[in-house]
Amino acid sequence: MISKSTIDNVFETARVEEVIGDFVQLKKSGSNLKGLSPFTDERTPSFMVSPVKQIWKDFSSGKGGNVVAFLMEHEHFTYPEAIKYLAKKYGIEIEETQQSDEQKEQANEKESMYLVSEYANKFFQKSMHETDEGKAIGLSYFKERGFSPETIKKFDLGYSPDDWEALTRSALEEGYKLEYLEKTGLTIVKEDKKFDRFKGRVMFPIHSMSGRILGFGGRILSNTKKAAKYLNSPESDIYHKSKVLYGIYYAKQAIAREDNCYLVEGYTDVIQFHQSGIENTVSSSGTALTPEQIRLINRLTKNITVLFDGDAAGTRASLRGIDLILEQGMNVKVCPFPEGEDPDSFARANSEDDLREFLEENSYDFITYKASLLMDEAKNDPVKKAGLIRDMVNSISKIPDNIQQEVYLQECSRIMDISEDVLYATLAQIQSKDEKQTGKPRKRNMEVVKEESAPRPKVDHLYVLERNIIKILILYGNKEEKFEDLLLKQNEETGELVLEPETQEAKVFEKIYLDLQEDEIAFSNEDFRHLYNILINKLNSQEEFVVGNIINELEASQAKEITDILMQEEQYELHSWDRHDIPVKEKEQTIKQFVSQTILSLRRHLIDCKLNELLENIRVAQTEDERTDIKNEVVGFNKLRTLLAERLGRVM
Repeated sequence: MISKSTIDNVFETARVEEVIGDFVQLKKSGSNLKGLSPFTDERTPSFMVSPVKQIWKDFSSGKGGNVVAFLMEHEHFTYPEAIKYLAKKYGIEIEETQQSDEQKEQANEKESMYLVSEYANKFFQKSMHETDEGKAIGLSYFKERGFSPETIKKFDLGYSPDDWEALTRSALEEGYKLEYLEKTGLTIVKEDKKFDRFKGRVMFPIHSMSGRILGFGGRILSNTKKAAKYLNSPESDIYHKSKVLYGIYYAKQAIAREDNCYLVEGYTDVIQFHQSGIENTVSSSGTALTPEQIRLINRLTKNITVLFDGDAAGTRASLRGIDLILEQGMNVKVCPFPEGEDPDSFARANSEDDLREFLEENSYDFITYKASLLMDEAKNDPVKKAGLIRDMVNSISKIPDNIQQEVYLQECSRIMDISEDVLYATLAQIQSKDEKQTGKPRKRNMEVVKEESAPRPKVDHLYVLERNIIKILILYGNKEEKFEDLLLKQNEETGELVLEPETQEAKVFEKIYLDLQEDEIAFSNEDFRHLYNILINKLNSQEEFVVGNIINELEASQAKEITDILMQEEQYELHSWDRHDIPVKEKEQTIKQFVSQTILSLRRHLIDCKLNELLENIRVAQTEDERTDIKNEVVGFNKLRTLLAERLGRVM
C-alpha cells in the first residue's frame, strides 16, 4: 500500500496543468486554461483547468476533479496506478506502508518481472530495426502486412533473433537475473541448458490497461511443422491470459469516447483496425473469451460488437462467446465479414470511410442474427428446429435484465414463427434448472409496464440550499462582513411579534455556524454533512484556508461537488461575456446578502416541511382536542413563516 507521505508528496508536486497538458492542448483564458473536451466530440472549448486551484472541469460531460481524478477518468487508471504514474513523472520515490517480508519480496519480484519484460521489449525492437536479420525478416513481414512505420512504432512490434540464446545472453550481460527471465517465460531453463522461448519470431508485446508490458505473443515465419504458429508467454505473476485484452492500452480512450468496443480475434486484426482509424478495437488474443476480459471492457462501455471471419467456423466460434457477454449484462452486436475475409484483410483492402460504413450497415443485434442464422440451418427439419429454438432461449436466459429478455423473446417469436407462450415456458424451464444447479433464485418480473407520461423532475430545494451553504463556505468562508440580523421580539404594548434590526461583524463561516447551531439544523445530504464538518473545522483552525488541499482528502463524490462549485465561478470565461460588453456581477459585491438569503430560505423551507407534517397530523388525529393542539401549532408556524418571508423580502 502506498504511504500517505508519498501521496501527499505527489499532490504537492504534481501540477494539474502540466499533467493534463500531456493529453489536451490548453490555451490561456484569463487566470485559467481552456481546451477541447477529451471526453466528448466538440468544436467549442468547454474544458477548463485552474492552475491556482489545481482542479479541472469539463462542462460538456460534467466530469471534474483534481489531477488524480483526471488520470482515472481519461486513462482509466485505478487510484494507485494514477499515484504511481505521477510519482514516475515527477521522479518521486514511492514508499510503501508497513509490509511483511513476504509482501515486500512479492512486490519486488513483480517489479523485477516488469523490468525484465520492458528490457525484452526494447531488445526485440532493436533487433528488428538495427540488425540485418531483423530488417530482412521481421521488418519486411510487418511491411508486407501493410503496417506503416508509425503503426510498428506505436505497437512496439519487434523481432526475436533466430538464435537459441540471443535475448537470454544479452539480458544476463546487462545484469538481469535468470530467475526473472524464467518466471516471465522469456527464457526456458532445463537442467544446465537455457534458451529463448521466442527464437526466430516476430513479436507482439501485450500491455496492461496502464501500459506496462505483461507478456508477449510471437509468430513464427518459417514453415516448421513442429513449432506452433503463434506462441504466447506462459501464465506468471504479472501475466494472466484470462484477464488481459490485446490492444486495450491503445483502445481505452476510443472505446470510452465511442461508447462501443469492437472485439476481434487476432493481433493483426487489432493493429490493422487501429491503422485504419477504428481505434476502439481489442482482441482476446486467440484465447476463449473470459468474464474477466468482458469486465475489463465493461469499465469503459456497455456495448460490444463482435467481429468475425466470414467462414462457418469463425461464425460458430464467435457465437459461443456471446452468451458469456450477455451474462455480464452487456449489449451485444455481431458483424460477420464476407466469405474469405477477416477484419485484417478487409481493413487493408478498404478505406476508413468504407470500413466504417460496412461496420455500420452490417452490425446486427445478436438475437436477430443468431435466430436468422439458426433457422437457415434448420430449414425444414422440425427436430433440429426445436433444438435450435432451445439454444436461442438458452442465450436469452443469460441476460440479467428481464425487460430485455421480454423484447428478445418477442423478436424470436416473430423470426422463428413460434408462439411467445412456448418460448416463455422454455425460458422458465431453463431458469428453474439453473436455479437448482447454482442454488441462487432469480428475480422474475416479466411484465412490462408502460408509462403513460413521465412526470417532470421536481427541483430538490433542500439539496440546492445545502449546496449553497457549502458553496459560501468554500468561496467566502474566511471573509469578514457586517451582517444585519432582524431579531424576533415581542412588542410590549401589543404583544405582537416584530423584527428589530441588529448589526454584527463576523466571519462568514462563524455567521453560518452560529445560525445553524441556533436553529439546530443538520444537513440531510450525507456528502454535504461530511463536507460541512470538514470545512468548519478547517476554517476554524487554519489561518490560511486552501480548498485544494481538502479535495485530495475527500471521497470522489464529495470532491466532485467542490470542483463543480469552484469551476462554476469560472464558467462565464468560456462565453467571453466581456468581449460582448455584457457585465458579469461578482458575488463578492453581495456576500452578506447571499449568506442571509440562503439561511433564511433554508429556515423557511424547513418551516414549510413542518407545516406539511402538521397538516397531515390533523388529518389522522384521533380526537378533537388533539386536532385543536395541532391547529394552534400551525398558527404559530404560519406567523413565523410570514415574518421570515418579510425578512427575506428585505434581504433580497
